[in-house]
Amino acid sequence: MPLATPERPALRLALAQGPAGVPASREAALAALEDAAERAAAGGAALLVGSELSMTGYVLGDRLPDLAEPADGPTDRAVARIAARHGVAIAHGRPELSGQVVHNTVRLTGPDGATLAEYRKTHLYGEWEREVFVAGDRPVVGAELHGLRVGLLICYDVEFPEAVRAHALAGTELLLVPTALMAPHDFVARHLVPVRAAENGIHIAYVNRCGVEGDLRFVGLSCLAAPDGSVPARAGEDGELLFAEVDPGATAEARRVTPYLEDRRPDLYPPGCAPDCPLDRTVGPAAVPGPTVRSRGQSGAH
Repeated sequence: MPLATPERPALRLALAQGPAGVPASREAALAALEDAAERAAAGGAALLVGSELSMTGYVLGDRLPDLAEPADGPTDRAVARIAARHGVAIAHGRPELSGQVVHNTVRLTGPDGATLAEYRKTHLYGEWEREVFVAGDRPVVGAELHGLRVGLLICYDVEFPEAVRAHALAGTELLLVPTALMAPHDFVARHLVPVRAAENGIHIAYVNRCGVEGDLRFVGLSCLAAPDGSVPARAGEDGELLFAEVDPGATAEARRVTPYLEDRRPDLYPPGCAPDCPLDRTVGPAAVPGPTVRSRGQSGAH
């Protein structure tokens, strides 16, 4: 049963799974985003969410240093113009150059073209990511959009329960997770993401790449997972623009029915297992060296 109210109406999303492959150029990526934003607006969406590194592609090899741009560089400015032109908020991913290092970054731009939040991936996956990116150090970054508290993670981050729990405790209601999930790890999209949503009582918009890049095949399966663990919208494996609605009242109802957060016993948990992070609404987090994480035998995406 819909729980949205006139004071807090449902937020309609458009999840951009595709186009497949590495964009031929920045201009090609922006043209694809323009088309998606136009279709999102025509479909009544207030927020368009792209995949991990949506503006460049993921399998970049030695091209990555040439594609990395500083914050508010040409790509960010062009995305801001697209958002303002269509009146749609946009979450886009790109390699961000900061001094001498590069971050895997997602930026949330408002429907007026203003920057709302920027997050740097904190859990780097595989040897390649650890070689070319520096991890961020702010676990909870987000902003308010149309009265909804929206948070940001990237791909592998969502697989750590602490990362999502920190968002839930900080008040995040909708967690955007641009991702680059490849075969054979489709269980993450099919099972893990809905569980993360349910155990924290939040919406998770998980937006994957699709098609083949180099040796990797991305599995698609983008979805909106609801706070009760259901999946009201699920994409297939090919490129598509998936529409879904976030019901603001569903978070409170899910937490009433299954009060995981209320019933926690942080006094019993070891230090570091009871995150209590305030929502960080700042833009441009500082860089720190990345953590060492275990690869699943694939130096590619996650």
